[in-house]
Amino acid sequence: MRPCAPKSINELLRRVDDIAGLTVGDLASQYQFKAPKDLLREKGWIGQLIEWVLGAMAGSKPEPDFIDLGIELKTIPISYSGKPLETTFVSVVPLKELQGLTWQKSPVKKKLNHVLWLPILSERDIAPEQRIIGSGFLWQPTITQKMQLQKDWEQQIEIIALGEIEQINGKLGQVLQIRPKAANSKVLTDAIGPNGKIIQTLPRGFYLKTNFTGDILKAQFGA
Repeated sequence: MRPCAPKSINELLRRVDDIAGLTVGDLASQYQFKAPKDLLREKGWIGQLIEWVLGAMAGSKPEPDFIDLGIELKTIPISYSGKPLETTFVSVVPLKELQGLTWQKSPVKKKLNHVLWLPILSERDIAPEQRIIGSGFLWQPTITQKMQLQKDWEQQIEIIALGEIEQINGKLGQVLQIRPKAANSKVLTDAIGPNGKIIQTLPRGFYLKTNFTGDILKAQFGA
């Protein structure tokens, strides 16, 4: 039976403490899941397992994972030295119908307002089932971090609104970048193109850069 959604932050944190130190395989076997041998075709499997165990219910909705608590869950793969191994997906990028969209109303702001970070030791030489779940912690952005996120979001949304989506690359943004997010290059979606015409392009996602998430981890656990 699927665990119900936690009714309070304290209940959520108790669940997080209960799984800290377990391997992914340990956790999967407790709930009768079979861990994949590799994650090439199931890249998000570990995150989905954690969501299921902790009672996150939002799924693919543009809402925080723990809707009633207003908390977003982010698993973050880390190295032996505790540094992020990859960028962190936040939200799908809107590519059309941008009129009236503001940072204050954006899914990115909503999801990053209150985050439960869950580090997972995930070096490539560690099999998926042997990866270790670390100590989760709650985080809210500082005033400076909020300003950085808003600036990056607004800059890149403006470029999209001007019909220049193809000019955006991962180098833009100090802490928040836009990158293609699709299973393959054949997956296309509508977007605003030059002169306001609709074009076909790859879906995009907002991702937190590793320098940003690395600073979050450093502030929590030290150097």
